[in-house]
Amino acid sequence: MTGDATFEEGGEQPLRLKALDSADLDVISSLIQDAVLKVGEIRWDRRKRRLALLLNRFRWEDLQTARQRKRGLERVQTILSIEDVLAVRSQGLNRDDPEVILSVLSVAFEPAKDGTGRVVITLAGDGAIAAFVESLEVLLRDVTRPYLAPSGKAPTHPE
Repeated sequence: MTGDATFEEGGEQPLRLKALDSADLDVISSLIQDAVLKVGEIRWDRRKRRLALLLNRFRWEDLQTARQRKRGLERVQTILSIEDVLAVRSQGLNRDDPEVILSVLSVAFEPAKDGTGRVVITLAGDGAIAAFVESLEVLLRDVTRPYLAPSGKAPTHPE
């Protein structure tokens, strides 16, 4: 019998996910919500048509287990890679200071009529990064072992 994977099935294994449609991208968006990164850890390789971001993401998939086992909450370094990128635009970012820390709110796909579209990464503080793509292909790959979240708390959002 096959079915959708659950967070618990991931356990301590690093995540490796691919989004080829909006529903897939919604899963990645939920996993990178509240990830933080420095401006200097955003790279666009025009030749390879790839936009990559090195994120420090909160391990939402481990939240319930960590609380049940009364152990620290974790983050992990993750690469978010957007493929087939034709152009990149941003707003609300100071790209002159590579040490500025950004916080990710969501990532979404806005399709165009011809199968192209744009992947929009919405950041806290009215910032955004838009990657204009030939087709939707977004990869998420954990690249380090999890580490204790410096704050020791799960991110929260005021209502």
